[in-house]
Amino acid sequence: MAPAKILVVDDDPAVRNLIQRFLIQQNYQVEAAEDGKTALTLFEQFNPDLVILDVNLPDTIGFNLCQEMQSRNGVFVLMLTSRTDETDKIRGFSKGADDYLTKPFGLGELEVRVAAILRRQRVVTTAEQKRLIFDKLMIDPVRREVTLNDEPVPLTALEFDLLHFLASHPGRVWRRSELIQEVWDYEYVGDPRVVDVHIGQIRKKIEIDASQPALIQTVRGVGYKFESTTNPQNE
Repeated sequence: MAPAKILVVDDDPAVRNLIQRFLIQQNYQVEAAEDGKTALTLFEQFNPDLVILDVNLPDTIGFNLCQEMQSRNGVFVLMLTSRTDETDKIRGFSKGADDYLTKPFGLGELEVRVAAILRRQRVVTTAEQKRLIFDKLMIDPVRREVTLNDEPVPLTALEFDLLHFLASHPGRVWRRSELIQEVWDYEYVGDPRVVDVHIGQIRKKIEIDASQPALIQTVRGVGYKFESTTNPQNE
C-alpha cells in the first residue's frame, strides 16, 4: 500500500520544516508550502490525502483555503492555530476542517492526530459499499456522494462520515462522545460541541426545515439519532 501523501502549509519555516522532517521519518510522502498560492498549486499537482494547514497565512486565511481545497475533492484537513478560542475552532470545523492542533504542540500528538484522520480512509467493506436510500435521500459510500431529490448535496469529508454513520444505524440514539469515538476514530479531547456544529451544517443541507429537523433528530439530554419514515433500501 502506497504511503499517504501529506501537504504541510505554514508560513513559519521552523514549524514547517520540523513537521515535514518528522512526517517523512514516519514514512509519509510530504510536500510543503509557505503561502496559500503555492499551497493550491502543490495541491493540484500532489493530490494529497491530508493537508496540515495553518490558520494564519500571509496571503489568505486558512479557513478559506480549507473550504477551497475541500470543494475540489473532499481532502482531509488538520488545522494549526496559535489561538485557543473555541469559537475559532468551531468556525474552522464549519468550513470543513477535520481536526485542530493548537500551537505549541508535541510531535507525538501530531502523529496520533494524523494517523487517526488517515484511518478514516480505510477500505470500504462489502457491507458498507451498499448505497443507502431513504425516500428522496441517497447516500453512496463508494463515491462518497449524497443526493437529495436527485440533486447533489455538497458535504465536507467529516460531514459525509457523520451522516453515513448515523444513517447506517437508523433509530439508534448516539451520545456525542460515542459519535466522536466512532466517526473521529479516537478520543477527541476538545469541546464535544464540535458534533453539534457538524450536525447543524448537515441539517442545513438535507432538511426541509433545519429548525424542525425530521431526519437527524436531537434526543434531549442524550445526543442524536437518524430517523426516517421509510425503511432504507440498500443497493
